[in-house]
Amino acid sequence: MRNLLLTIRFDGTAYHGWQVQENGITVQQAFQDAWEKIFSARENVVGCSRTDSGVHADKYCCNVRTVTDMPCPDIVYAMNAVLPNDIAVLSCEETDWDFHARYSAVSKRYEYRIWNSPVKNPFISKYSLQVKYPLDASLMNKNASDFLGTHDFAAFCASGSSVADTVRTVTKAEVSRQGELVTFTVEANGFLYNMVRIMTGTLIDVSSGKIPDGSVPEIINSKCRERAGVTAKPHGLFLADVKYGKE
Repeated sequence: MRNLLLTIRFDGTAYHGWQVQENGITVQQAFQDAWEKIFSARENVVGCSRTDSGVHADKYCCNVRTVTDMPCPDIVYAMNAVLPNDIAVLSCEETDWDFHARYSAVSKRYEYRIWNSPVKNPFISKYSLQVKYPLDASLMNKNASDFLGTHDFAAFCASGSSVADTVRTVTKAEVSRQGELVTFTVEANGFLYNMVRIMTGTLIDVSSGKIPDGSVPEIINSKCRERAGVTAKPHGLFLADVKYGKE
């Protein structure tokens, strides 16, 4: 038996997130279908994170325990030959037997992309939220820095979540602008359900004046979801990187 770590990339537009569900096709299902087609076995593919419907990944890690002796480069080639065009395997490597794509991760980095223009861009409309009024990226960046550190992020977790521990440590939180593209980058040891999307909506609301400048610490301390901003739509969100202890 081998434990394989596969790094993939996917466009999440057509999928109901990563994890297998009854109500729609998911990335995990498509991956397992491709694996079964090649190896005639439906293995359990463990993902590094649950993603919402419509969320994308530049880098997503998963592991598979398997009896196949196919060399890793050949697995990459074979999987890419049968996977849908919106999912690609970037690499495959053998790893320790106890490696777990989700629980072995020490941090994850997300990017939320905003197209800040009154004119839509048809080339990136599937991959960014269009905000037609001007955004103050410098103001958003200043407020984003208040996310840094270890806090109880209950106010930035979707209502109805069953997670008991809402404390997370954020090590990076920055907003940058390149032309009309505004990007919120956040890295942490873990994320709550809709956390990045609520953070993004809050920063947008700060820029628009709906939430006062400097309110993020107060919102965090309130632990009240209603105090934070709207939940930004999923299609602008990308899982950008996953880091493990061995790195």
